[in-house]
Amino acid sequence: MSKVAMVAGASRGLGFAVARALAKEGVRVSISSRNGEAIAAAAAKIEEETGTSVLAMPVDVRSGEAITAWFEKTIGHFGGVDLLYPNSGGPPPGPALKFDDAAWQNAFELLLLSAIRMIRLAAPSMASRGGGAIVLPTSSAVREPIANISLSTVIRTSVSSLSKTLALELAPQNIRVNQLIPGRIHTGRVEEIDIENSKRAGISQEEQRKRIWATIPMGRYGDPDSFAAAAVFLFSDAASYITGASLQVDGGLIRGI
Repeated sequence: MSKVAMVAGASRGLGFAVARALAKEGVRVSISSRNGEAIAAAAAKIEEETGTSVLAMPVDVRSGEAITAWFEKTIGHFGGVDLLYPNSGGPPPGPALKFDDAAWQNAFELLLLSAIRMIRLAAPSMASRGGGAIVLPTSSAVREPIANISLSTVIRTSVSSLSKTLALELAPQNIRVNQLIPGRIHTGRVEEIDIENSKRAGISQEEQRKRIWATIPMGRYGDPDSFAAAAVFLFSDAASYITGASLQVDGGLIRGI
């Protein structure tokens, strides 16, 4: 029987690329995002490209009730879950002291608490099926803080710690947990950050993009499909002895050893 994956934040960007790549490998996929029309369209596109039936559901991952409903629908439809990609959109850019308590709370619920809730629900199903794999996407900001995306930098660093913690706790149940770190991958989110930073710097978006490219040894943004291929590897049996690891898909951007 083919494996079952739950992929959150899958209507566009990296989440969509991961869901599509898994479906191409024959994985049965349950996808979600906050926008009902967008996630239905994403499911239709994946089905058209892969010939695999996809379960789609609108879910605001800041809501524990919505996550539970998605999990229950997935279990009812597929019988269990083997793979989990706890993804979401990012909080707004800006410096740390710009944001009030509500903004910080929103970022916490969006990025960290949502992942904890998804994993808490999925892990028992994985264990009952002999094990599973969780890939937690974060950001290059967990290694090198990025100017003007303070909410994401601070909260995603906590997600990075969660990944390592759970790798230790879940290994006895044969559940692997790894962190996947994107650098600058060409998605709508990166476009939004470029626009915000170009406005702050008083330059064109194209000039902002060239400035970023100059900091990447490979001299370009990454492709979402290349990132998705790395996720598929970490989910696969080829990575059966890899847990607690962090894989960078960044074109050499991160300078740390």
